[in-house]
Amino acid sequence: MIAWIAILLIGVGTFLIRASFLFAYQRIDLPDRAERALELVPAAVLSALVVPRFLAPEGAVAVVGNDRLLAGVVAAAVAWRTENILATILVGMAVLLGLGWLPELVSLIGAVSST
Repeated sequence: MIAWIAILLIGVGTFLIRASFLFAYQRIDLPDRAERALELVPAAVLSALVVPRFLAPEGAVAVVGNDRLLAGVVAAAVAWRTENILATILVGMAVLLGLGWLPELVSLIGAVSST
């Protein structure tokens, strides 16, 4: 029972801390420079979450043999060219799956051609 009370109090505390920024933001007039800087925060956070998964999928930076990096570059090119989120996701996933299946496909072709 004490654990549930602690969980509830921690949840309420977390909510109040996060909500305080929303309520304070409505009452405070920020300078234009700060407003422009805050507009860049979502892109910075997304980059901080995504880029390490592309460059170091196994924990160490890998450029050669990194299927995620190649699929990400192709998806970024599609996003830049088409500006279509669905096309970007579909092409990126297709490239990633295709690169994952490529070794099996090559070994299958080699087995068929040797017989």
